[in-house]
Amino acid sequence: MRKSTATAQKTEVAETAPATVPAPELRKNGPTNAVIVKPVASAIQILRYLTQTGTPERATDIARHLKINPSTCFNILRTLVAEDVVDFDPLAKTYSAGIGLARLVEQLVTQGQKLQLAAPLMHDLAAEFGVTVTLWRRLGTDRIVLVCSESSPTDLHIGMPAGQRLPILMGASGRLFAAKLDFTEEQMRAEFARLRWVRPMSFEAYQREVNRARRRGWASDDGYFATGVRAIAAPVCDRAGNIVFTVSTVMIRGDRADEQVDALGEAVRELGQRLESVLL
Repeated sequence: MRKSTATAQKTEVAETAPATVPAPELRKNGPTNAVIVKPVASAIQILRYLTQTGTPERATDIARHLKINPSTCFNILRTLVAEDVVDFDPLAKTYSAGIGLARLVEQLVTQGQKLQLAAPLMHDLAAEFGVTVTLWRRLGTDRIVLVCSESSPTDLHIGMPAGQRLPILMGASGRLFAAKLDFTEEQMRAEFARLRWVRPMSFEAYQREVNRARRRGWASDDGYFATGVRAIAAPVCDRAGNIVFTVSTVMIRGDRADEQVDALGEAVRELGQRLESVLL
């Protein structure tokens, strides 16, 4: 549906209620000071309602069913039409889930399918070396998020819950990102000062490990991020050389000789290169 169709409708007075409300109890895994942005929450309610009903609905009926202020509901619907995730029928004056929403779902499913293809490769490495293999994705400019993990079927493994988030410079993966970021020394020192390590670590030692990661293509965190845990990570880069994912192995600290650690590091680096053709 053309965007001009929706914008031709009469604009009504927007709701005067606050745009955000504190809701720490609604974010069990998030910050305690989290807020809910009401228009965003209402937009998601509308999209969910339209996909569940499967039939075109008038704005007044949607507002009444979802208990949303009618003028706010109308303005949200108009925005969703403009973003091509909701369709508007000017004759019937009804709204329905749009093709743009289907495309978003299709992209999400495609990413899930890619992760399914990556899982056997991660599982093979986990089984071969007796480690837990994790996959992290860059999230914005300052965070990474754990996407999935594969554990050794026979050896003791370390549980890593999906959805865990870390500062982008933290851990073994952080050394990889630090080697790519175009920071001055002053900027890097400032970012490093915000990190909280379980073992004391100087900025100079961190920089040496960043430089080592740059040379060999994989990085290690020997118990600085988590007590008793050693992690080895390698990048998964797009064609432009940007790190999109990192693949990491975690194991009990001190149970492997240096040459075994080096062999695992090379294996993780090779896995990262193989995952580039699967994930990107």
